[in-house]
Amino acid sequence: MGAAPSVATVNHNAISWSDNPATEVAIEDQFLGMQQRLAELEAGLEEVAEEAGDKSIVHSGSSKSTMKVSGRVHVDAWGFDPTGGDVAALNSRNGSPVDPQNRLGFRRLRFGVKGTIRDNMNYKIEMEFAGGNRSEFRDAYLGWTDLPVLQTLLLGNQKRPYGLDHLNSSRYNVFLERPFVIEANNQDARRLGLASYGYSEDLRWNWRYGVWNQQNVQSLGNYVGDHLQLEAAGRLASTLWYDEVSGGRGYMHFAVSGSHADTAQNPTNESRFRTRPEARSANRWIDTGKIKDSDYFNLLGLETVVNVGPVQFVGEYQSVWVNRDLGSEDVNFNGGYFYVSYFLTGEHMPWDRKSGTLGRIIPFQNFWMVNRCDGCREAGWGAWQIAARYSNADYSDGDVLGGAGESFTFGLNWYWNPNARMQFNYINGKISDREVDASDNVFGDYDIYGVRWMVDF
Repeated sequence: MGAAPSVATVNHNAISWSDNPATEVAIEDQFLGMQQRLAELEAGLEEVAEEAGDKSIVHSGSSKSTMKVSGRVHVDAWGFDPTGGDVAALNSRNGSPVDPQNRLGFRRLRFGVKGTIRDNMNYKIEMEFAGGNRSEFRDAYLGWTDLPVLQTLLLGNQKRPYGLDHLNSSRYNVFLERPFVIEANNQDARRLGLASYGYSEDLRWNWRYGVWNQQNVQSLGNYVGDHLQLEAAGRLASTLWYDEVSGGRGYMHFAVSGSHADTAQNPTNESRFRTRPEARSANRWIDTGKIKDSDYFNLLGLETVVNVGPVQFVGEYQSVWVNRDLGSEDVNFNGGYFYVSYFLTGEHMPWDRKSGTLGRIIPFQNFWMVNRCDGCREAGWGAWQIAARYSNADYSDGDVLGGAGESFTFGLNWYWNPNARMQFNYINGKISDREVDASDNVFGDYDIYGVRWMVDF
């Protein structure tokens, strides 16, 4: 008798191969059946995902509004080591010298909500609790999206559009504190205003512009005065190069920003430029005071970023011209900074082309550590980054002696995961040409050490 014909056994988990034509037909039928079942499973998963939505967003059943919770916790430790001059005078309060003290506490303790309101409105409310019983708001606005020409329009407390290091979120910045010139020209960044935000379809260009009141009302809630002290400001940015193939590991950014601010010649005068020593000291070590007879001031800012894989170069320059009345001499203040950073573990600093700012760092491997059954230990070490920054600013000109600062900062960042990291900064700096309590050319040299532990959600 001849051998029995070979027949493929068809099941859903395996394929039996044979040279018999009948077997080939059976295999083809089986393959088509598997494709159909896979398509049905994918369709089912998409339907489930659509029904579930983003579980972090709360949906209102009646108003069709949404709400998403966010927050951040930054815990700092600072050590101050004056090495020359009169640092206590620089750190003076109301004319009385104060030795800088070491500090341990919350730098930021924020909790907020944001969401959408039908049909094209949005909102955000963010509170800062790091001041203990002196809570303040940060971002607090309502807005409209998908508008013709204006695209997005926000009304409320929001960042003024100059200084890349200020426009970057504190969650993503490379150093603990911002450079002299960035903080002095835009103290606390946010003001009450109306601003438009937009970007081009190819994501090459982005812009923001608007009008703001100059007083910081984050602890007051409102501005009171006959003179509105309005400021018109804007920023135009371009991502000149973006490497799509590598997922944005290479890019180049350039932006120009500017503002015109009308000031009041009375006690509410907001023509004042001051900042800390790029560390969280109790008082400002550079301070022009309220500039007498100020009528208005203009600001020009330039910024650039070049990123190639794990290496990033960043630089900014800003200049302010203060026009004065009643025979007082006009004054000019300027400064800038440059830094380079490098990921020892190979990651890169992401770039958001819609806003022209840094994005969230994603480690190749999160930090973790476990004991194995065999007694050995396994670990993931997160992402490691080193950085160095040079910063310079001069706020002494004519009869205004706010001080001139120069500092070098060296940083080490350890990213545990995309939402948590630890930072260390060492700062070597000098501030000079400062007038304190009628004493000219007060100066001080110092070393400062800072550590931050931070999470956001």
